[in-house]
Amino acid sequence: MNKVYDKIFKYSLQMIVIIFCVFPFYYSVMTSLEGSSAVFEPNFFPTEINPKNYNYLLFEHNFPQTILNSLFVATVTVSISITISYFAAWSLSRVNFKGRSMFLFVILAISMFPQIAVLTGMYQLFLNFKDFYFNIFDLRVKGVTSLLWLCFTYTMFNIPFTVWVLTTFMKGVPKEIEEAAIVDGASSFLILRKIFLPIMTPAIFTTAIMAMIAVWNEFLFALTFTATNSDRTITVGIALINGTIEYEVPWGSIMAASVIVTVPLVIITLLLQGRIMSGLTAGSIKG
Repeated sequence: MNKVYDKIFKYSLQMIVIIFCVFPFYYSVMTSLEGSSAVFEPNFFPTEINPKNYNYLLFEHNFPQTILNSLFVATVTVSISITISYFAAWSLSRVNFKGRSMFLFVILAISMFPQIAVLTGMYQLFLNFKDFYFNIFDLRVKGVTSLLWLCFTYTMFNIPFTVWVLTTFMKGVPKEIEEAAIVDGASSFLILRKIFLPIMTPAIFTTAIMAMIAVWNEFLFALTFTATNSDRTITVGIALINGTIEYEVPWGSIMAASVIVTVPLVIITLLLQGRIMSGLTAGSIKG
């Protein structure tokens, strides 16, 4: 009888957690299919299904451009961050040098800096970067400078996190594997490419997805460094959606934009959940 009660308690607790996690997204979907007034009406099912909010965003608004901008920034940022962090993690976990522990501590401390504390300095650097970029390359494409600076800024703030995580995972890889490869005459680059990379793939995928979510959802820097419709990212695009359909505050369009932004992350997580779980448990067991 106790086992029955345990199962009931366990499944009830799981249902409560699922409802708390899924209901906000479900409510956003329902609201996005109705008018703006649906936000203030506690309907668990839509009274009407009308795709006008999605049509407005995808065909009458510049929202698709913000999606492309965010994809570009996220792809470039994650690629550079993971590449640099992979080599840095190998150095920090396998090479003994003076001050290694202090260096890891500095990396962790940098990741704790709030964005607002460095925003003014970053903006001044951004202005200098624009002048340098225009004078040297003479490429005045709208949005290019802002997007490149966002990539640089996000990379700078993501590298401490990715280095720390990958270093932790790489420390869990048995040294005997590397020592056997060295005995066979393998170079450091060959060891990184042929031995560590396959072993670290789940951890790399997990770290990359976490970094991508952070970039995808970032708002403060994107709002500060972008000024035109051609260079805005999705978070700024959602914040600046104005009431041009038939109501003053377009809650339906905002909800539709939130759904469009969330769906790619959900799809990526579902497709790569096996690798994510492997990455989360990597290094927990040695042997």
